[in-house]
Amino acid sequence: MNFNDLPDFLPEDVAGAYAGLDLLATAVLIVDERDRVIYANAAAENLFEVSRKQLVDHSPGELFSDASGLLAAMAKAIATGATYTEQELELETPRHTLHLTCTVSPVATGGAHLVIEFRHIDQQLKVAREERLLEQQQANRELIRSLAHEIKNPLGGIRGAAQLLEGELKAPQLSEYTQVIIGEADRLQSLVNRLLTPHRLPRYRLTNIHEVLVRAKGLVQAEFPKVDVVSDFDISLPDVEIDPEQIMQAVLNVVRNAAQALAGTTADPRIRLTTRVARCVTLAKKHHRLALSLAVADNGPGIPDSIRERIFYPLVSGREGGSGLGLTIAQTFIAQHNGTIECQSIPGNTVFTILLPLEASR
Repeated sequence: MNFNDLPDFLPEDVAGAYAGLDLLATAVLIVDERDRVIYANAAAENLFEVSRKQLVDHSPGELFSDASGLLAAMAKAIATGATYTEQELELETPRHTLHLTCTVSPVATGGAHLVIEFRHIDQQLKVAREERLLEQQQANRELIRSLAHEIKNPLGGIRGAAQLLEGELKAPQLSEYTQVIIGEADRLQSLVNRLLTPHRLPRYRLTNIHEVLVRAKGLVQAEFPKVDVVSDFDISLPDVEIDPEQIMQAVLNVVRNAAQALAGTTADPRIRLTTRVARCVTLAKKHHRLALSLAVADNGPGIPDSIRERIFYPLVSGREGGSGLGLTIAQTFIAQHNGTIECQSIPGNTVFTILLPLEASR
């Protein structure tokens, strides 16, 4: 957003004039020439944990017990007439000490004098890390996709040759060897097909996410009857535009992975499916005021440290005999919906969190 293009307004029209700033995930304060806050967006309310009414008409010195760093940044922006960024700003609020990046931009429109943006330092690092991981994972997927195409054609030839050879063999016991070749070729063909499948574009339609989750829950409980799958749904969530089959497969892969990790590892295996509304999030470099948060938590042994950073990579698995494709496919489907999937894991509590825009992702 170009803050020099902020609209002119009468004092009573402030909230309406700057309503678009509520869509930003970045906390924004607008101050006048008296250094009094005249507007705070929703992200600022969340960051400072006070209402807009408590922020407006107060100076930074009144809002924060130590605002010296912020006041210095504001003074530098005013002195130079240009945007100034303070990379490491510490602000003391009545409840917390906040470590922030702060950008101050001078403006000359209406009653606005400065626009101040705040972002958690750890949030900024998290966004940069996510971007790096997505780039690496995209490169890995393209590599695997290319290899899959290269493998697919020779597999057909190997299987066909084994079938012809089986027809020429006189000793029946030798057919066991050709059956091994055919069986392994079919297994590899299935693996290749799974590597290529996620690249179909989503077919969106308005869907009740809880119907998708109930289906996934039923399938997993039928396959793993000893695992208790419980639901904690926010029934106020609206329908969301998604490809129900792709999201169903993504959720099923995550829940099935959890059930497999629980098998024989705990006396009371449990998976919890939770839905909530997430506020002020950034997905695929786009800010969303509201998003769907879907969590899959289990009380299993946790993900080994050795693979925790690579669990979404193709062919990486912490389970003997696992293909290492379930989470890769899940991440691909979620990414195609402009969403994200993250994991936090300690022994006894592993949580996969899926975030999806509540508006259409297409």
